[in-house]
Amino acid sequence: MRTAYQFKLRPTKQQADDINRWLSMLAAQYNYLLANRFNWYEQNRCPVNACPLVCHLPELRDNPDYYSQKKTLPLLKKTHFHYSDIHSQVLQDVVKRVKVTFDRFLSGDSNGKRSGKPRFKSRDRYRTFTYPQIKDGCIKKGVICLPKLGNIKLILHRPIPDGFKVKTASVTKKADGYYVTLSLEDPTVPTVKPDINPDSITGIDMGLKEFLTTSDGEPVAIPQHYRKSQKWLRVIQKRVSRRKKGSNRRRKAVKQLGKQHTKVADKRKDFNFKTAKQLLSKYNVVAHEDLNVKGLSRTRLAVGMHDAAWSSFLSILSSKAENAGLLVIAVNPKNTSQDCSSCGMKVPKKLHERWHSCQCGCSLDRDHNAAINIRNRAVGHSVLKAQSLLSSSRIV
Repeated sequence: MRTAYQFKLRPTKQQADDINRWLSMLAAQYNYLLANRFNWYEQNRCPVNACPLVCHLPELRDNPDYYSQKKTLPLLKKTHFHYSDIHSQVLQDVVKRVKVTFDRFLSGDSNGKRSGKPRFKSRDRYRTFTYPQIKDGCIKKGVICLPKLGNIKLILHRPIPDGFKVKTASVTKKADGYYVTLSLEDPTVPTVKPDINPDSITGIDMGLKEFLTTSDGEPVAIPQHYRKSQKWLRVIQKRVSRRKKGSNRRRKAVKQLGKQHTKVADKRKDFNFKTAKQLLSKYNVVAHEDLNVKGLSRTRLAVGMHDAAWSSFLSILSSKAENAGLLVIAVNPKNTSQDCSSCGMKVPKKLHERWHSCQCGCSLDRDHNAAINIRNRAVGHSVLKAQSLLSSSRIV
C-alpha cells in the first residue's frame, strides 16, 4: 500500500533562499528541455492532408527522448556551474516531468486521454521539486535531512506509521510557506481487509443543496467556503488590480491574495477529510456516482461544483478507504435521480424539483431517492460480489 504524508517546513533564511534558487534554475531547465522537444516536433511532423506531392524533406532530427536528454545533464553542470549545487536526482526528475508531460500531449495517458499542449513555466508557476530516492531514516527529532539542502526543521504533526518506508520526498513552495510531501510504502498491508462486512454499505448522492445525502437519509450540509470568502477576496483582488505591475506593493498584495486562497483551500480540504472519515468509520462500503466532473464544470453549476470540490472529496474518500482496507465503488450515474428507488419506474423531474413522488407510494427527498438507487446498484456490482464470495470462503 502507498500513501502520502505532508509536513510544513521551517527553513532558515539561507535554506529558503536555496530552495527558491533551485526552483528558479529548475524552471529554466524545464523550459529548455520542453523547447527542445517542441523543436523536434515542429521539424519532423507533416500532416498527411497538407503534404505536397513534391517537397524537400529536411534531414530528420533524432527524437530527444528521456535518455538522450538525461545525458545532457553532465555537460550542463560543466557549462553552467551553478547547476552543480542541485542534487543530481532532482535534475533527473525534471527530465522525467518533461517526458511525462510531452507523452501525454502526443499519445495520451494510460486511458488514452490526451492532454493539451504543454506550457512553459515561469518562476512563479514552478513550485515543486522531487527527490526520487531518499534515505528511510531521513526524519529524526523534528528535522528532515534533504541532500544538498541540509537539515531542515519541520512540524511533525503526526508520526510516520511503523513498517512504512519513505520512497520519495517532494518540496513545495506555497503562499504560506514551504512543505514536504513524503511518499510512504508498505507492501505487507492488504488493500482490502479480510474481515470486511459487505452488508455495511451506503450510497451517497453528491449535490449543491446538500454536500451529500446518504441512503439512510442523513444529509451533510455544504460549507460553501469560497462563496463565504468572496467578499474579502474581492477586496484583495481590487487591491492587486490598483497596484502598478512589477512594484513591491503589487507583489505584497498578490502574496496576500494567495494566502487567502490557500486558507479557503485548506478549509475545504479539512472538511473533505473529516467527512470521508465519518463515512468510513460508519460503513465498510461506500458507493458513489461515477461523475464526469470535467463535463459538469462546463455548465452553469461550475462555481458551486468547484466550491464543493466533488472530485477532490471522492479522491480523498478512495484514498482513505484504501488505507483503511475498505471499499469505495463507483456506479453508473444514469437516471439515479429519475428512477424510483422502490419500484424502479422512471419519474421524470426537472432540476428545480427537489421531491420524488411515485405512483407506488414512494415519497421522499430527491437526493435521498438517488442515494438509495446508488446503493442498490452497488449491491450488484462485480467488485462487491467478489468480496462477498471471498469472505464466505474464509468463513467456510
